[in-house]
Amino acid sequence: MTQSRASLISLVDTPYYHCISRCVRRAFLCGEDNYSGKNYSHRRQWMMNRIRQLSDIFAIDVCAYSIMSNHYHLVLHANEAEISACSDEEVCRRWYQLYSGSEIVSRWRKGELTCAGQIEVALDIISKWRHRLLDISWFMRALNEFIARKANAEDNCKGRFWEGRFKSQALLDEKALLTCMAYVDLNPVRAKMSESVETSEFTSIFERIHSKCSHDEALHHHDNSKPLFGFLAAECHTPQEGIPYALLDYLELVDWTGRAIREDKRGVISSQLPSLLSTLGLESDTWLSLAVSFGKDYHGAVGSLEELTLFAEHTGRCWVSGQNKLSCMLH
Repeated sequence: MTQSRASLISLVDTPYYHCISRCVRRAFLCGEDNYSGKNYSHRRQWMMNRIRQLSDIFAIDVCAYSIMSNHYHLVLHANEAEISACSDEEVCRRWYQLYSGSEIVSRWRKGELTCAGQIEVALDIISKWRHRLLDISWFMRALNEFIARKANAEDNCKGRFWEGRFKSQALLDEKALLTCMAYVDLNPVRAKMSESVETSEFTSIFERIHSKCSHDEALHHHDNSKPLFGFLAAECHTPQEGIPYALLDYLELVDWTGRAIREDKRGVISSQLPSLLSTLGLESDTWLSLAVSFGKDYHGAVGSLEELTLFAEHTGRCWVSGQNKLSCMLH
């Protein structure tokens, strides 16, 4: 049975979510379709540009991404502090970049409303927009609908482009977050599309390593775009939001993992284990198993039993199952 999005997303429990969308039937998102002989690699740039545009507009940060041939992964962070800091005027400015507005809100912005009742109606509409700009479902909708229309226009066809709604997975603690991010960043390496993370274009790990967008075109068009959600060293005590680990430790861990999961690369694996494994309290074999199978073994939510129990209560779910190497999962 299809579950409501309210049963999958609860910002009370976590702002972090792993989202996946896959193309329907033989539709290709990007890359080369061996069946038709057509190459759709340019669509990856569509995805990059749209994701960056939406991240600038929505109060949603991108922690990790991977754009594959017929599907993509995003790890998103809903930033309540960012949207709370936005004035009503800023909310309107953001909303109008994507959608047509409201006549009564336009009049409010011009200072033309004098009736208290009309002003209240306008502010209620703006409040709804504020909520939607923090909503992962609205973010994904704005991404998928845009890409579907653009791809269908290029293919001169109509109909469904994506396999139904996007799938989402709540990441309830730091172990789940970092494991999922690594799983996403290693997609091209696991699929043997890239030799290493350094050459895995259209992934967040490539962008973090090279400190630039995957293509110069994206950089040219998005000079002032919001950067990827940042890493903060564990000892950092500033109020700045971010992932509470050092970026270099994460890069070391993902690079080591990428070499280890490629059987043809075992000769160049460092014998020294990444320090972040000890910080997370994970054995190397456990970590490698999770880096390969995270997306297959977990559904709905990932976290400790206590965290999952609370998540189930807040989302109207009634069972927790699947004790596993990392923690538990919620179906």
